[in-house]
Amino acid sequence: MTETAPTGTSGLVRAIGRWSLVALTVNSIIGSGIFGLPSVVANLVGKISPLAVLFAGAGMAVIMGCYAEVASYFHEAGGPYLYARAAFGRLVGIQTAWMLCLGQVSAPAANANLFVIYLGEFWPHAKDPLPRVVILTVLVGVLAIINFQGVRGGAQVSNIFTAAKLIPLFAVIVMGGVVMLAPHPVAPAAPVHASAKEWLKAMLLLAFAYGGFETAVAPMSEARNPRRDVPFALFSAVLACTVIYALIQYVVVGTLPNAAHSDRPLADVARLALGHFGAGLVAIGALISVYGYLSAKILSMPRVTFALAEQGDFPRAFAAVHPRFKTPYVSLLVFAALIWGFALMGEFKWNVTLSAIARLFYYAVGCAALPVLRRKRPEGAMFRLPGGTVFAVLGIAICLVLISQVDFGQSLILIATIAIALVNWAVVARRKAAS
Repeated sequence: MTETAPTGTSGLVRAIGRWSLVALTVNSIIGSGIFGLPSVVANLVGKISPLAVLFAGAGMAVIMGCYAEVASYFHEAGGPYLYARAAFGRLVGIQTAWMLCLGQVSAPAANANLFVIYLGEFWPHAKDPLPRVVILTVLVGVLAIINFQGVRGGAQVSNIFTAAKLIPLFAVIVMGGVVMLAPHPVAPAAPVHASAKEWLKAMLLLAFAYGGFETAVAPMSEARNPRRDVPFALFSAVLACTVIYALIQYVVVGTLPNAAHSDRPLADVARLALGHFGAGLVAIGALISVYGYLSAKILSMPRVTFALAEQGDFPRAFAAVHPRFKTPYVSLLVFAALIWGFALMGEFKWNVTLSAIARLFYYAVGCAALPVLRRKRPEGAMFRLPGGTVFAVLGIAICLVLISQVDFGQSLILIATIAIALVNWAVVARRKAAS
């Protein structure tokens, strides 16, 4: 991957190629949830849970299809913030940006906490206060340094971790298939009679398992051909992740009689095939997956605050580009510090809840932007989604239905985020009026 010269006025370097963008998208979606979620979904809908995985993948494909067209209008950094601003104006754009930042700081922080938890399987003292601080500092700090020194290095690290995290997942699929084919007595699992409410809860969990793709479309000022490559990357990623998730779910419910009550379902599948060695392999895979997820977020998300500042909607310092490394280093360092802080202050469930609420907001805004941009820029899209307006309405409906299943226990911080965004907008609007 050869870096090209800076383009436009941003001073950033277009160094992310098509397949690196695909890897970044997959890396942004597949985090730690796959290592625990299959048992939760099996508990909700039972043996037919692989169908739930496929339905959720189809639903997320609707939302990602809308994003694919909307993204093909732009070649700048910013992702959902940029789309919302172009479609609905500065106020909605700033609100979307703050929701995006809330969701994409809390999700990596939750994964950083899970890294410490999984590491505790090999080193029990990892969860003690002082070792935990040291581990989280090194965990985030190393990735911040790599990305500070250039987008090329950050993209290469994302590529490596994407490949590395897929290996243990494919290994579990193969091991599960071997166990299912080999004759062995399995106690029948208790049948699950899922209600509509339980199906919706399963869809909500799975929708967030498929989420995260939005961060991959943020660093488009550093992609070689973003308007062409983003649709390809989104559709490739949702197809790959749907296949992987469905196969994982299938082998879990097909091999474990207690799949609904397993704390580490993938490790239990591997243990049936290879004993403690297999379980250890999956635990290592979980560590790799979490770290790869963090690498994708630290590469992508600083480009959102960079775009905010570049558009005049945030302090200008966040648009600073390092003169040597050509990276948005202020945005990057602040984002890394926020992940570190959220990881230290909040536990896994707290951070996941924040991310869940925020995501539904900007997924709906992204879908709503499609028909608006079609009217505003009728010839501007490089990719046009067939039946796009219908899919946009369907995507918004999916988000609204899933919102009805969200636990709003974290509504106070959500309200605070909305209020801060309003203050941000008011300050910018006043400054623009005065200039």
